[in-house]
Amino acid sequence: MTEQIGNVTVNYEYYEGQDFYSDGDVEDEILDIVKTYPANEFNRIIADRKSWPVLYHLSDIRGNILQSMPIDKDDEVLEIGAGCGAITGTLARKAKNVTCIDLSKRRSLINAYRNRQYNNIEIMVGNFQVIEPNLPQKYDCITLIGVLEYGALYIKSNEPYLEFLSIIKKHLKPNGRVYIAIENKFGMKYWAGCQEDHIGGVFKGIEGYNDVEGVYTFGRKELEKLIKKAGYIEQKFYYPYPDYKFPMVIYSDDFLPEKGTLNKNNLNFDRQKIYMFDESKVFDQVIDEGMFPFFSNSFLVEAKCGE
Repeated sequence: MTEQIGNVTVNYEYYEGQDFYSDGDVEDEILDIVKTYPANEFNRIIADRKSWPVLYHLSDIRGNILQSMPIDKDDEVLEIGAGCGAITGTLARKAKNVTCIDLSKRRSLINAYRNRQYNNIEIMVGNFQVIEPNLPQKYDCITLIGVLEYGALYIKSNEPYLEFLSIIKKHLKPNGRVYIAIENKFGMKYWAGCQEDHIGGVFKGIEGYNDVEGVYTFGRKELEKLIKKAGYIEQKFYYPYPDYKFPMVIYSDDFLPEKGTLNKNNLNFDRQKIYMFDESKVFDQVIDEGMFPFFSNSFLVEAKCGE
């Protein structure tokens, strides 16, 4: 029930025979690309194809989100929701080994082919809730990059996001940490007319996701309270800019942006945007007021369960 693709092992023991999450047939195109071309050709292909899914899944900028985090060659990493492997390669270069979990067989194959040169990756295909009780070890580091917001789809619970973080904590080593990357529902881009990343429509998160099921993002204080309630004793917030999907700079509370530096605000490739105001000028006012953490488009959080 395993398949070897280059050096990568793909485990189908928990796969239910159907992919429940997909961007559609374009994923076959992406699979063909990663089978046929080396990674140093991806940027040329992105420019030629002019396709949002191709850009999103194959851009090397995606890996920046964890490039500067303190993950080292002794760390054993669990990547939940690995998708097409945009972050997996970064983790494989930094860590001792990487165990990936993803619902989709097709996305897992894309991951395996694009990262087949690494000998420290295993991909487990299936629902996290099914795989989780059978995880063979505890981990130094667990990543949720663009995953927590879908917690209600993975976890059957009255409080799925809290339950998700609580379950994950059980699989951390005593000084382990979780890295969570997620959109800020109060991010500046949403006030400025960007549609909600997951479901479309303007102001959906700002208005509290009324009549929306299956996805939820958080404001800064709300996310902080959730992580604390799940039992993590320490957390540190970072602020990827323009957002966590294509991070060019990652700010922190110790290194906040200066006026005039937030000028890459028109990177909205997947949906039409209503241009409500000049985000750069508004960001300058927000920086003056010390409110950038509230309006950051995305968060990256390092949460620890030990010292």
